[in-house]
Amino acid sequence: MAITLSGSCHCKLVKFTVQSSELVPFNRCYCTVCRKTAGAGGFAINIGADFETLEVEGREHIRVYRARIPDPETGEITVSKGERSFCQLCGSALWAWDPDWPDLVHPHASAIDTDLPVPPFNWHMMLGSKASWAVPCIGRSDRKFDEYPDQSLADWHRENGFD
Repeated sequence: MAITLSGSCHCKLVKFTVQSSELVPFNRCYCTVCRKTAGAGGFAINIGADFETLEVEGREHIRVYRARIPDPETGEITVSKGERSFCQLCGSALWAWDPDWPDLVHPHASAIDTDLPVPPFNWHMMLGSKASWAVPCIGRSDRKFDEYPDQSLADWHRENGFD
């Protein structure tokens, strides 16, 4: 069941709504891109949503960052196709979108103003690249992944009765 989520940046120049069937914010990402662009606690939490339903007020205040990713073996830099949108004035991370999955948009849970359900447990992904100072608070039922989880956001929601 999809619900409408409302979100905004801190200064309120950018406001948005989007439909989401994957609104339980359970997936904590510790990768360097998420951590540096949106993760003050050493991780960022993204929610799954339907890109076609994204409506934005204040789009002129949005800037897009495409991560520069070094190859671990050669050091060669590639620019990600994925786009991370943020407010140009206050710097709030808003959402991530990738052309490899054009139907999806991933709003940052921190930008959502709508009350979200508390997850029954969390997944901690990209732990292999977490910052040395980040101490994950891993619960008994939480799962850990050095890289990506073995399941999609949609599959997790279906399996755990949040569809």
